[in-house]
Amino acid sequence: MGHVLVVHASRHGSTTEVAQRIAQRMREAGHDVDAVAARSARKPLGGYDLVVLGGALYSGRWHTDAHRFLKRHRGELAGMPVAVFGMGPRRDDPQAWKGSRLQLDRALSKRDWLHPVAVTVFGGVDPKAKHGQTPRDIRDWPAIDAWADQLATIHE
Repeated sequence: MGHVLVVHASRHGSTTEVAQRIAQRMREAGHDVDAVAARSARKPLGGYDLVVLGGALYSGRWHTDAHRFLKRHRGELAGMPVAVFGMGPRRDDPQAWKGSRLQLDRALSKRDWLHPVAVTVFGGVDPKAKHGQTPRDIRDWPAIDAWADQLATIHE
């Protein structure tokens, strides 16, 4: 089985939770998986068969730490499989989904050297719940699991 690095860029923690879930699913499929925050992922990437990079989308922009990770490891990532996910809309409507995907595509288009093997957007969490209310959370855990399971077959 392969050695996988799951990197996450998160402000409030929901992207980290999704990255941990992806890492868990890939471990269950038999892969050796490391999961780290993008800002602390500074070691060389040699030895990894796949890198999964996730970052939250905020106000039209992908998380800065995700961009910095790509910049820092450009030389290595250009020659290896990379999968990307964004944590997007907090409203479950077609316009919000479309907007989030466009934001992620726009962020990735700035890296013409990057050719991800998979790209997706998952629903996000609204951290600004009113006092006493549960925050909106439209993460679709079965969809996240299915995407992770699909990635797990890339290097079996």
